[in-house]
Amino acid sequence: MMQKNGWTLAAGVLGLLAMLALPGRAGAAAVVGQPAPPFTLTDTSGKQQSLADFQGKFVVLEWINHECPFVKKHYGSGNMQKLQKKYLDQGVVWLSVSSSAPGKQGNYPPAKWNELTAAAKASPTAVLLDPDGTVGRAYGAKTTPHMYVIDRQGTLIYAGGIDDKPSTDPDDIPGAKSYVDLALTEAIAGQPIAVASSTPYGCSVKY
Repeated sequence: MMQKNGWTLAAGVLGLLAMLALPGRAGAAAVVGQPAPPFTLTDTSGKQQSLADFQGKFVVLEWINHECPFVKKHYGSGNMQKLQKKYLDQGVVWLSVSSSAPGKQGNYPPAKWNELTAAAKASPTAVLLDPDGTVGRAYGAKTTPHMYVIDRQGTLIYAGGIDDKPSTDPDDIPGAKSYVDLALTEAIAGQPIAVASSTPYGCSVKY
C-alpha cells in the first residue's frame, strides 16, 4: 500500500511539474504590480516596436485572432474599436498582439493583417507579430482577447478579460462591466485600480 501511495505521490509531483513547464501557464505569467516584461516585436509595417519606446505613456496589450468568435463579438459590435479610439484620443498606446504560430488559426502575413485591421475599422497604434509566442508566453496570454494595461512607469496594473461577460453574444456588451475601460479611467485619474485582475475569456491562443 505504501508503495502504491509512493507511486501516486510521485506521479502527482511529476504531473504538477509538467503543468508548470507548459507554455502560457500562470507560473510564467507577468505579475500585476510588477514591471511588465520588456519586448521588441515587428509590426505589420515591418517596423520594430519596443515596450521601452512607450515609457511615460499608458499601454494596452490586446491579444487578437480575428477568427475567434469572442474577438468577433467585440469587433463586430464595434466595442473594441470604440475603446481604442477613446483611449488613443487620450494618448494611450494600444498594441494588438498576435501570438498565433505559423500554420495555426489567426496567423497571417503582414499584408493580410493590414487588410483585416482596415476592414474592421480598427485603430490600434500597431499590430505586433509574435509567431514564436515568446511575448505571449512571457505575459501568460491564454485567450483572445486577453487584455493587459501598463502604466506610465512600465508597471503592469491590469491583466485579464476585457469585461465580465464571458460570452460570444454582442447583446451582453451594454450590461457588461468593462474592466479595461475602468482600469484606464482610474489609472489616468490617478486613482487605485478597483479590479486589477480578472479571469480572461475567449479562444485559446494558438501557440
